[in-house]
Amino acid sequence: MSSNPKSAPVMGGREWAMLLALSVLWGGSFFFNGVAVRELPSFTLVWLRVALAAIMLLGVLRLLGQRMPTRGAVWLAFFGMGLLNNVLPFVLIVWGQHRIASGLASILNATTPLFTVLVAHAMTPDEKLSPLKAAGVIAGFAGAAVMIGPDALGGLGTGVMAQLACLAAALSYAFAGIFGRRFRRMGVPPLATAAGQVSASALMLLPVVLLIDRPWTLAMPHAATWAAVLGVALLSTAFGYVLYFRILAAAGATNLLLVTFLIPVSAILLGAALLGERLEPRHFLGMALIGAGLAAIDGRLFRRMRRAVRKAA
Repeated sequence: MSSNPKSAPVMGGREWAMLLALSVLWGGSFFFNGVAVRELPSFTLVWLRVALAAIMLLGVLRLLGQRMPTRGAVWLAFFGMGLLNNVLPFVLIVWGQHRIASGLASILNATTPLFTVLVAHAMTPDEKLSPLKAAGVIAGFAGAAVMIGPDALGGLGTGVMAQLACLAAALSYAFAGIFGRRFRRMGVPPLATAAGQVSASALMLLPVVLLIDRPWTLAMPHAATWAAVLGVALLSTAFGYVLYFRILAAAGATNLLLVTFLIPVSAILLGAALLGERLEPRHFLGMALIGAGLAAIDGRLFRRMRRAVRKAA
């Protein structure tokens, strides 16, 4: 790590647009998973998600005439990224959600940006913690908790190991965001990075699926289940990870993992638009808190207000 201070990565309009698109793709994964888990066990679903995404991304690379890196150091990094970003958090969250309510698990998952700010402050030269950024992260976390609702906190204090597993998953995502910065330095483009890490994840998860789920014993899923699997694999995972690594390369880990705050917003709005679910006052309050938190972390609005106050004075 360089000892010279560097300017913090900035989110421009393009990066904000990609972040919003990523939140919709990952928010939509809750809908796809909700359909698929009716007929598929958790590990099988996770493996199909990353394996089909890998097949699609490798095919796109081939169509574009691009080749996957062959250097051992790059593939070692792919396996490290797959472990931190998919295998560990997916397994921890699946294990935790069998023991605590999904709403509580979602709130615990929303601690990802909190961990990312701390890890980035300790491990990077250009993503340092500031009072405004800290206030923004806390506001965003509060907004996510308000949107999900107080009922989700009913299990708080019980199932301590399951709660710790979900927190460990959030910490793993934070380290993955920092770890993934190396691919830009290694000259690996976002499409190849996305393909490499989901391929590595599929290889690591395959023994788990074979040992625990024994998929050859399962009944053949219905067409709706396969459609949901394709949706979560191709849209939420393949396309989603291309956006993930583009944002990471351009704006850094702290800004990228703000998507965790936007996912509940996207999931709730998609539920209202597609499933006729009713929006409640707490949803609008939560969105307002998340918006304020994102504005604080971005910082530009507050800097303009400060300049305007100085000019007026």
